Amino acid sequence: MADDTALLDVQLPPATEIRKTRPKKAPELPIQERRNWLIHLHYIRKDYETCKAIIKEQLQETRGMCEYAVYVQALILRLEGKIQQSMDLFQSCAVLNPGSSENLKQVARSLFLLGKHKAAIEVYNEASQLNQKDWEISHNLGVCYIYTKDFTSAKEQLNIALGLSKHDLTYMMLGKIYLLEGDNDKAIEVYRSAVEFSPENTDLLTTLGLLYMQQGKYQRAFEHLGNALTYDPNNFKAILAAGSMMQTHGDFDVAMNKYRVAAYAVPESSPLWNNIGMCFFGNKKYVAAISCLKRANYLSPFDWKILYNLGLVHLTMQQYASAFHFLSAAVNLQPKTAELYMLLAVALTHMDDWENAKRSYEEAVSLDECNPLINLNFAVLLFNQEDKEGATAQYLEMERKVMESNHNAEFDPELIEMAQKLASHLQVGETSVWTKPGKDSKGGQRSKTTWLQPLGTNQALGQAMSSAASKSIRLGAGSKAQPRAASTSMTPDEEPDMENSPSHPQEPPEDPESEEPKEKKRSRSKPVAE
Repeated sequence: MADDTALLDVQLPPATEIRKTRPKKAPELPIQERRNWLIHLHYIRKDYETCKAIIKEQLQETRGMCEYAVYVQALILRLEGKIQQSMDLFQSCAVLNPGSSENLKQVARSLFLLGKHKAAIEVYNEASQLNQKDWEISHNLGVCYIYTKDFTSAKEQLNIALGLSKHDLTYMMLGKIYLLEGDNDKAIEVYRSAVEFSPENTDLLTTLGLLYMQQGKYQRAFEHLGNALTYDPNNFKAILAAGSMMQTHGDFDVAMNKYRVAAYAVPESSPLWNNIGMCFFGNKKYVAAISCLKRANYLSPFDWKILYNLGLVHLTMQQYASAFHFLSAAVNLQPKTAELYMLLAVALTHMDDWENAKRSYEEAVSLDECNPLINLNFAVLLFNQEDKEGATAQYLEMERKVMESNHNAEFDPELIEMAQKLASHLQVGETSVWTKPGKDSKGGQRSKTTWLQPLGTNQALGQAMSSAASKSIRLGAGSKAQPRAASTSMTPDEEPDMENSPSHPQEPPEDPESEEPKEKKRSRSKPVAE
């Protein structure tokens, strides 16, 4: 038995005790950071009242030494519009942690929002010394330099930001600088790079399409605008631009279908109603055109292009007093546009105010250097006033402008006929400039040179371009879109978010052969919209 017991003792392993591992106790957080997680939780939930209450308790316990609580409190004050108070708190954070570039970035951001751009630049430079690889600092420096008109430094900083990290907003700001400088080719190059980097950004696609429209590359423009509408069918900026391009080429019904879609998105848009009115004008629905244009004028009473179009439509309807009213208002708002004075002179001619009509023509001639229609109308007026010498001088000036213009341009048949009749009466002979007739019949309204189109046909295109380019950019009215440097200013709406991503008219002149008033009216009241 003893042997058996010994055997059993050898065979059985000794019993092992199973020890239960107790969970480790969470590390004690310093008192200054004890509630940071809770502050962050309520802040991201936008529960600002509870967040401020917790911050107050935390600051009381730490006697104002908790950096994160002060930081979040400053962010909340900024959201409430208390910029100065938030900047003071950010400066306190910078004192508590002088080695943090984030605190200096927020101080600079507050200075930027207060309009102190030079002071913001100094603080951003200090922050860049602490962190040289932060693209946001370089981007914001570029934006501040734009506001101080230092475009060279702005381009340098934005290129540095793109070298560190590519972002859509940086591309847009860089393209905006080139547009402000009038370098459209460079702007297109920047926006093309931006579209390659972010092919689904509808703002970039729309802006690039508008720039191509400005250069007359309608196929590329339509391609990019179509891509923008593919990604966002309700993008009213792209809709307005595409509709305006169709309207420019005379497709008024197709353009109207586009504008119907845009009307749901921006029913209070004056450029939209302006373009709708000019579509009705192109379809010879003059009463509907006046109704839409007056609505546009109600929405934007100081837009001279809308007033111009109203004067043009009233001239077509032979309502010369109303035309004079709107055209004179447009002249007061835009005194440097020759076409306004020409239409004003036409209205005065119909109202038998010959002297003022002559003065208006003289002002138009002094302002214009390329529109032969002004000289032709002026020549007809002088001929009817038996001033053949002055009429001959204006006719020769008109021929000079035609010869200097594009030789492939097609002229309106009525313009050619009127010029030939006037030449025969003045006995100056016919030159070769009128040997190329324009398209007639169905395509007659589209075969105009650029000066024969009603001003403001592309007004909706102008608005679309301003919006797409951070409202910085505003297009001129007329047959082709051109940027106006006087309007290239940044508005508060387009200020970049530096926290997340720091962001022409045809008015046929009097027929010199006709002696009856009815014939004169018939030849003078056919302005055409394209």
